[in-house]
Amino acid sequence: MKTVTIIGVGNAGGALAIALSRAGYRIDKLVHKSSETARKIKRKNISSAALSKWPRIGELTSEIVIIAVPDPEIDAATRCLKQFISKGQTVLHTSGSLTSSELDGLARLGCHTGSIHPLVSISDPFRGAEQFAGAYFCVEGDKSAVSMARRIVKDLHGKSFALKPAKKALYHAAAVTSAGHVTALFDVAVEMLTKAGVTKPEASRILFPLILSAAENLGRQSTDAALTGSFARLDIAAFERHLASFGPLSEPIQQLYLILAERSLDIVERRDGPGKALTAFRKRISIAKRNSK
Repeated sequence: MKTVTIIGVGNAGGALAIALSRAGYRIDKLVHKSSETARKIKRKNISSAALSKWPRIGELTSEIVIIAVPDPEIDAATRCLKQFISKGQTVLHTSGSLTSSELDGLARLGCHTGSIHPLVSISDPFRGAEQFAGAYFCVEGDKSAVSMARRIVKDLHGKSFALKPAKKALYHAAAVTSAGHVTALFDVAVEMLTKAGVTKPEASRILFPLILSAAENLGRQSTDAALTGSFARLDIAAFERHLASFGPLSEPIQQLYLILAERSLDIVERRDGPGKALTAFRKRISIAKRNSK
């Protein structure tokens, strides 16, 4: 049975603690800043885990130490761990944009160091523990750490892939665009619908099944095949009606709509090739972008 200590018991760290415990790992210690979530996880899911209030970590004997703190706190966590860690232990952090080089100080002590980043949107540790199955994890680091990270992913019924460290920030930007920015885009759509006279809660309820159907299509099809709506049909008349309705909307929202409109036409051109209707549509969007500033 592999033993684990989790440094940082927030959404991601808490979810990993619960999921790993269920997968047969023994959680030795939960190191936290706020006891509320850690105590709840211990009480409901991992009664055997010891709780330690950061930075009073204490002796670490776990084979695996997972640092699941926010990116700006990884350096401080690494420096603090030096006095408690031992040669041969595996230390992984969960940052999506930082590489295992953040743990170089521990590597010099003889630890195996790497990173393991789950491509999952975790907003709650208890629900998050259910989301790892089928999810992809980006792993990197030294050979031993990557091997351990891949084993963890397999035991969580996920899928792992590796990237060159220099490309990790771009990978994370793609992840943010596909999750965090989608949430921001949904928020914009909700605001637009409220301008049409629908309450905010109702707007969310109305639009959610639509975004869910689009996500389901993307799970089965390429973006070329999954694109639907006015731009997929090159329906410039519908576009003109949209523009005429934009009076109550702020300039940034109008610009965002038009930038995404251009990207939709890029998809159409990739799918169907160039054409006069497409060229005319692009010109109209360019004019609208200038006029909305």
